[in-house]
Amino acid sequence: MNKDFSRIITLLRKEKKLSQKQVATDLGVSQALLSHYEKGIRECGLEFLSKIADYYDVSTDYLLGRTPHRYSDISDISNDSTNANRDKATLIISKKILQNTQELIYDFLYKIDNRKLSKNVVNYLMVSTYNMFRKIYSANRKNPQDMFAIHNEVYSGFSTAALEVLSTRVSSATDPNCENDFLKKCGELEISPDTIATEYPQLASSVFNLIQHAETNMKFKK
Repeated sequence: MNKDFSRIITLLRKEKKLSQKQVATDLGVSQALLSHYEKGIRECGLEFLSKIADYYDVSTDYLLGRTPHRYSDISDISNDSTNANRDKATLIISKKILQNTQELIYDFLYKIDNRKLSKNVVNYLMVSTYNMFRKIYSANRKNPQDMFAIHNEVYSGFSTAALEVLSTRVSSATDPNCENDFLKKCGELEISPDTIATEYPQLASSVFNLIQHAETNMKFKK
């Protein structure tokens, strides 16, 4: 069993605000064994994998980190299993995941209430979105480029540089080892899977999905 499994079943339990004792009882295993599964100390068998997938209403592929999408979410959109509809469902779900996670980020910024940090975070999101929009827009060379001030041949380099600078500013602003005028407020914003699930029940699932999907894509195979 891969390490994603232990992390995902832990997040799912916290998302649903369930105790280990309750889940263990419902699944017919000891709390100690469930704890070992969640910590990655022991590997479960196929029977338990199937049982816990049904319990949380997700696919086994989702539990194993092979996909960020839950079958139940896709079936809510369409019962048609054709590739076209599945692709459309995936886009709809991905859009929801991104929107919900950004909503959470903005809520954090409201709580921290610092203009400099908010400006850098917002600018980073704007530039990264601009970059993707322009790549798709410019894929057809017939599309007019006069709506952009930066020449098509150099915008990619400029946007990459801007993202690096903005990311560094945000990292510096939130680094405990760096002194700044708003680090204190960042430090007061205590966040954990538990608090996200409790304070943002409508957004938690999207945030956990985004984390899983992003980290899966960052694991480049040799």
